[in-house]
Amino acid sequence: MTRHIQVVGIGNAMVDILAHCEESFLVEHGVRKGVMQLIDGHRAADIRRVMVSPSEVSGGSAANTVAGLADLGCRTAYVGKVVDDRLGHVFADDIRSLGVKYETPMTPPGEGTDTGCCMVLVTPDGERSMNTYLGASETLGSRDIDRSLMERTGWIYLEGYRFDGPDGHAAFARAIEYCKAGGGCVSLTLSDPYCVSRHLSSFRRMVRDDVDLLFCNQHELKALYGIDDLERAVEKARKEVAILACTLGSEGAVVVSGKNLRRVSARPGPVVDVTGAGDLFAAGFLYGLTAGFEPELCARLGCLSAGEVIRHVGARPRTDLRELVHRELNS
Repeated sequence: MTRHIQVVGIGNAMVDILAHCEESFLVEHGVRKGVMQLIDGHRAADIRRVMVSPSEVSGGSAANTVAGLADLGCRTAYVGKVVDDRLGHVFADDIRSLGVKYETPMTPPGEGTDTGCCMVLVTPDGERSMNTYLGASETLGSRDIDRSLMERTGWIYLEGYRFDGPDGHAAFARAIEYCKAGGGCVSLTLSDPYCVSRHLSSFRRMVRDDVDLLFCNQHELKALYGIDDLERAVEKARKEVAILACTLGSEGAVVVSGKNLRRVSARPGPVVDVTGAGDLFAAGFLYGLTAGFEPELCARLGCLSAGEVIRHVGARPRTDLRELVHRELNS
């Protein structure tokens, strides 16, 4: 079967609204630092009103990853729900401009929801605190999964955040069914330790039964297995997935494939905003797999891509990732 798409991302389609703030701002407005909090539309409006000089860009974790993959030259598609409103068109126009195939039908306006948005507050240490109004993104369901698209992709990339929502589990199950039927592979990012805790049994079952490649950071992996020891958690994952790619922040990443376990160093440099670091790590890693590279080199490319995005505000690359990768491969 001809695979006209290399990676399809499925997740929360939303617009990121980013702004810098001081630590005191988080305290004053009751924002938990360094994690993603789910909020309702009223809370979203309240936070937006007090943000200083915010910027808007299409976002969502899996959308950031496929945007990075598109920048690297991969053929990509994205599945996620927005409303036919102003922010919905901001999202659709932006992601299509990157060369990403995006055909998920928009929800008509006036059906009680709006396009999702994530208020990203960046403190001076580069840490981001995310306040997410899921909006229409949580209505993504199995009816939105295109069988032909899933059967003709090499990889699907599932965003763990999409477990929040009544139909997300069914959408993932159908995507996995169609992808596997077409001979494709399944990757999943755990997204957030609190998200893992909210849907622990579903995550455990999917990882054990369906996932070929698991992306996570060390906190998410420990949450998945209820173990506070990273090495033991890694050993648990080794028995359940073909490839594990676990990021370790400033210490880089550990990648496990079969009997091989390798640590890959992070790229040194200034940290301005860590928003999207994990998303771009996944982009670099998946790019490497589509190019036929070994997992250790894939992890190096992941760290390279993550290292680019943390040097500026926002979760999308601002330099040519293909050129960075070309230099890396020829160094």
